Order: sequence, then C-alpha cells, then structure tokens
Amino acid sequence: MKGKQVSILIGVALLVAGGLAACGKSTSSTNKSGQLATNQSVKLSAKSEVTTLDVSKAADSTSLTMLYHTQEGLYRLGKNEKLINAMATKTTVSNGGKTYVFKLRQNNHWNDGKAVTANDFVYSWRRTVNPKTASEYAYLMAGLKNYNAIQKGNLGPDQLGVQAVNKNTLKVTLSKPVAYFKLLLAFPTFFPQEQSVVEKNGSDNGHSSSQTAYDGPFTMTKWQGTNQSWVLKKNTKFWDKKAITLDKMNFQVVADPSTGLSLYQKHELDATTLDGTQVANLKNNQDMKTFVGGTTYYMQMNQKKVKALRNLKVRQALSMAIDKQQLGKSVLRDGSKAPMGFVSQNLSRNPKTKTDFAKDAYVKDGVTYDLKQAKTLMKAGLKASGQKSLKLTLLADDTSVTKTVAQYIQAELQKMPNVKVTINTLPYKTRLSRSNAGNFELVLSSWGADFADPINFLSLMSTGNTNNNGDFSDAKYDGYVKDSENKDANNPTARYQDLVNAEKRLMTQQGVVPLYQPATVEMWNSKVSGYVWNPAGMSRGYQWMKVEK
Repeated sequence: MKGKQVSILIGVALLVAGGLAACGKSTSSTNKSGQLATNQSVKLSAKSEVTTLDVSKAADSTSLTMLYHTQEGLYRLGKNEKLINAMATKTTVSNGGKTYVFKLRQNNHWNDGKAVTANDFVYSWRRTVNPKTASEYAYLMAGLKNYNAIQKGNLGPDQLGVQAVNKNTLKVTLSKPVAYFKLLLAFPTFFPQEQSVVEKNGSDNGHSSSQTAYDGPFTMTKWQGTNQSWVLKKNTKFWDKKAITLDKMNFQVVADPSTGLSLYQKHELDATTLDGTQVANLKNNQDMKTFVGGTTYYMQMNQKKVKALRNLKVRQALSMAIDKQQLGKSVLRDGSKAPMGFVSQNLSRNPKTKTDFAKDAYVKDGVTYDLKQAKTLMKAGLKASGQKSLKLTLLADDTSVTKTVAQYIQAELQKMPNVKVTINTLPYKTRLSRSNAGNFELVLSSWGADFADPINFLSLMSTGNTNNNGDFSDAKYDGYVKDSENKDANNPTARYQDLVNAEKRLMTQQGVVPLYQPATVEMWNSKVSGYVWNPAGMSRGYQWMKVEK
C-alpha cells in the first residue's frame, strides 16, 4: 500500500495530501453536564477548501473528511480504530481470506429517496479503478482481483473482483489475503456512488454540494465549488439518524492559527488548531487537547547518489548526532514527540499482549542521541569510504516550520568534525518531485498512515518502492515484509512478528533517520462532546458529537 506523503505543518491534522494524519490513541472529547443544549450546531474550521465531493477523485484531507461525514460505506471507525458496521450488517470471509461477502442493510437511502444497493458499490469501485478516472487513491484497491491488469489496460474495469450477488449482497474477491482489508473499507474511496447522479452530472460531478448524492449522516449545502465556507446538515434519510444529535455543522476555512485562536476566543469557532507558540502560551488551558500518532517525519539518505551514505556507520552517525528529544521539546514546542522508530507510536498493537507495536519493535540505537558515539562512527565510516570529509545538501519544504527543523538538523550534524550541511528549501510539490526523482542527498520526508497497520509504513522501504527515494535495499528486510503479506497474511501472530522483525532490521541498518512524531494540538469548546480522533485513516469523527448545556 502506498500511504501518503505529507508536507510538514505544525499542529495540523493531516490525512494527508489526502489523508488525515493521526492522533495518539483515539480520543473523544467529554463534558460533565450530560444535558443537551437546545441549539445543536457547531462552528468548525478547515485548513483548506473542499476541492471535490467526487468519491473517486477526492484526495485532500478536507474533501475526504467531508465525504466521510456525508457518505456511508461498509464500515465506520469508532474509538481506537474499532470497526463499526455501517452499510454492512454481516461479513463472511472464506477462501483463505480472499473472498468477502457483505450482507447490506436495506434501510439506507440516497437523498433522492432511492435505496442504496450492492450495485452502488460495484459501480463506484469500478469507476475508481478505471484508468480514465485517474483516481489518486485507486491504489488502495490494489488487493482486489484483476486490479493490476485493469490499471495496465489489459482488462476492463468490469473484471474487478467485486460483484452484486443481489441488491443486498456484495461479494468481493481479492488476489491474495489482505490482513487489513476491513480497515480500508472505512475509507471514502470505498464508499458507494449513485450511478444515475454521477452520469447526469458528468464532468461536473462533485463540483458543488448540489451536484452530489448523499447517503451518510449529513448532507452538504451552501458549497458552490470554490467558496471558503459551507454547511453540513443532518440527513433525514440516513438509516441511523436517531444516533445523530447535531443538526448542523458550519465550516469555514481558517489557514492561520492566530486567526483561528482569535475566532475561538470570540466564540466564533468551537475548535481550532494551535501552532507551537500558542501551545507554549496556553499549556495550562483545560480546553487544549493533544493528539499524537499515525505520522512520522524522517530523513532519507540517498545511498545511490552518495557513496559515503552506503556505509552503515555513516548513516548511524547521522542519526545519533540529532537530539530528537530536543527537537520536539525545544524546537517544535507543540507536543511533538521523539520517535521510537519508523512506524509511529499509537498506530497498532500486539494481537496477544496489546503492547504498542513501536515498543515491541524498538531499537534504541536507531533513534538515540549520542554525539560522542556519532563522532566515532563518522570518523570510521568516512575512513572506510575513502573520504576525509562529508559535504551534504539537505532538501526540505519551504514552510517556516520545515525550515526551522532543517536548520536544527544542520546545526546538529555539523557538530561532527568534517561534516558540512547546506540547506536547499523548495515549494512542497517541487521538493516532492525532486525526492521522487532521487535528485537529492538528504531530504526531509513524512508519512501519515492511511490505515492502522505497520505495513503502511514498512512497505515504503521495500526495495524498488516508489517512496523509497533513498534507495535503501536489504534482502532480509524485504523478506520480512513479503512474508507478512503472503505466507503469514492469515496468521495474525506470525504476521505481527514479521513486521516487528522488519522494523528492527530497518533501524539496525539505519535505512532512514526518524526525527519526530508531530502533534495536533487543538482548543475545544468544553460544551462539545463526542468528538472521536483516530491515529490513521479518517481520523476525524464528528458524527457523534453533541452540544451540552
């Protein structure tokens, strides 16, 4: 699975570049009164405008979050990534984990009154995998039978492994077992689409709130395609409308944290995201909530382009020279934490002991700070590489936060003798293009999980993966990853151990340098409760919120 790279933003929830990155453990806001207010409406902000309400084409965090609350798929995410039946009422898995049969509820309807059926899922999925649709998130369906052949144009979308057995029975066939398949189904890309509406709208589908069909908890209004504000209203045709307390959610785009805090203090917002300075100033405020997990910021080292970086001791020295604790505590100051490894904390747990994966796979030397040892390793590594000094360019995004992080890393690395680091900052898209082309020496990268499984991180560093920009390659590592996705796919305990082994191998070989886990810190009106935050996938859950007196 591909996951999503994200630009570095302090205190911003990202699913990035289409996905929301994630909180520590899933959290819901709580309140003490228990009595409902008469006015059940909230005022919320978004970091950017909605770009589309087309299920097949949405790829940014704001659009996907709106789809998650206006559409209903097979499952939803509750607290702690718990899967909750949505359109699915019963799921049967057979054929060694390759066949799924979903019984669908018969009491959900589109906003025009038509029943939601299995055919709506079939149409939606086929449309998404059709190369002509150019869906950025089609790759999430890579496990479905014939996906690859369809993407290459060798088979038509109608050959995808999805079938409507009857109006209320959906059958899905995978090419091989996918341990995390159910988690994917809670993502908007897998939601149904009403064919008649999509075809009627044509190229304008999803371009405004009136050019979209809805079958979820809310419907959207007052969005014409480019405006900076919109409204979600309770959907009276939603099958579980009795569980929805809110009548309305008013959204407005607020990109600047200072503006957001000002609006919050004037009671014009019920929640707002803070930056590092604000977090430091408001650290004792009871309205402040911190969410950490699901995303890792790290440094990639181009072993293909720089000879010295092929030396393990040089790579280890670069990691040990950076004090990650200080980076989070004194530089970012927003609640960000030092990483335990490449896979973020609070993402996944041991199926038997429930221990955090990051703890089970922890390799101290892979993330520790030890400048004395770093100097020793660098000296030995350079000697083995036939070099007396090391000059590197660090590529980074041109945002203020990323520049600050880059300057900190530059200063830390240059504490080692004979090491010189130059910083090159570029706009995010340009930097990403350079990274993907391997046109860098060191680069600051990030990853936000699309689903709560370590493979979403670990697959990135497999040999030849398009996101493995530093060209890390290790046969043992590749073997562990392959075992987890093939021979051990149906054995949760063995698969978990494969992934632990892969993470440990990545860190002992210092394939990447984990830097920090970002935090999303927000102010929340204490009268608003029921907000659910999860570490991966659709991390923001507004549907069960309510306003108390």
